[in-house]
Amino acid sequence: MAEPTPAAWDAADRYLADTLVGHDPALEAALAAQRAAGLPDIEVSPPAGKLLHLLARIAGARRVLEVGTLGGYSTIWLARAVGEEGEVVTIEAEPAHAAVARENVDRAGVGDRVDIRLGAAADVLPTLVPGFDLVFIDADKERNTLYLDWAARLGHPGTVVVVDNIGRAGEIIHPDTADPRVRGTREGLEMLGDDPRFDASALQTVGAKGWDGIAVAIVV
Repeated sequence: MAEPTPAAWDAADRYLADTLVGHDPALEAALAAQRAAGLPDIEVSPPAGKLLHLLARIAGARRVLEVGTLGGYSTIWLARAVGEEGEVVTIEAEPAHAAVARENVDRAGVGDRVDIRLGAAADVLPTLVPGFDLVFIDADKERNTLYLDWAARLGHPGTVVVVDNIGRAGEIIHPDTADPRVRGTREGLEMLGDDPRFDASALQTVGAKGWDGIAVAIVV
């Protein structure tokens, strides 16, 4: 049996990516551009990106909201899922990140269906028109409850909500944590469990991004 080490998790992720995602020049170019621009290495992994893509297709999503664009890697996955008549609205607070994302989505051939909104999500979310079929939350964890509240407001019964990075290397088990990102993650998970607008579950994961996890909910 393989030893459960970060190196083994990374190797397994590479195997899954090679087997189920394969070579994708547009996505690889997006990652290369992101690295060249010095953006943080915090985008979703290729298997997670394809999972987002499949969830959007399963949901029949035509309007997708993404909170946290970074370099547009996950945005490309979502934009492919909504199809030529669909739309992805993605919010990014950092102008440099948004500029890289715009180049990446245009190069990938999905720029016409991606609306990048520059600004703090707390300011942008109240300006959006409701009716999103899927919401992907991957921004500052301290505001997860705010983003979840808006996901419910901007969605409809059946809207799929995905929250990334809920594992926090296992630190979520500590209610007295001093880490604001862990506190925000715990508060978001507790909201998903208590708020009658949601029905949710979550899975912890290991892989190229370490020990982490993902929560998936529907708006009821």
